[in-house]
Amino acid sequence: MRVRSIAFGIAAAVVLVAGANAIFVTWPAHSAQSADARNAKVQLFAYYQFGLNPGTIVLDLWNVESGASMADVDRTLLDTAQALTNRHPNRVLLAYRGRSRFEMDGDYFNTLGKERDWQNPIYTIRTMAENMRTLDHRKAFDSWTGGILGVVNAQMEDHATFHKRWYINELR
Repeated sequence: MRVRSIAFGIAAAVVLVAGANAIFVTWPAHSAQSADARNAKVQLFAYYQFGLNPGTIVLDLWNVESGASMADVDRTLLDTAQALTNRHPNRVLLAYRGRSRFEMDGDYFNTLGKERDWQNPIYTIRTMAENMRTLDHRKAFDSWTGGILGVVNAQMEDHATFHKRWYINELR
């Protein structure tokens, strides 16, 4: 009888955790992504870290179709950020097939979501890499200064490298 009660308690906890993830993170992200048919080429799942930690949201990229571009992945990420602006995580992990690759500050993630409708997407994309950190909390990319053409070129190169390290190198 005691074993049955423990098993029931564990099963109830698993259902509760899965339900909380679905209601608070996964479903809003999925709904926002589904609103734009172009996002169908990208499978990006959102959930709380370990299913339990609302201070950390994981954006887990599981599939990128062969015809998809980095812009498709960026758009899906930004649509997800917009859908989750009221979650206020401390940090957001960017993962590929369950393995975290980068993290970003939760405030920056919320800024991406809040600015989604009006910010110039080229500005957002070119400055995204400099807001990424490695999993040991170091800056993943430099911030650039100097002439506008040199800065934009360096930022776009960093953006491409960011995508390569996040998922593209695994697609080959």
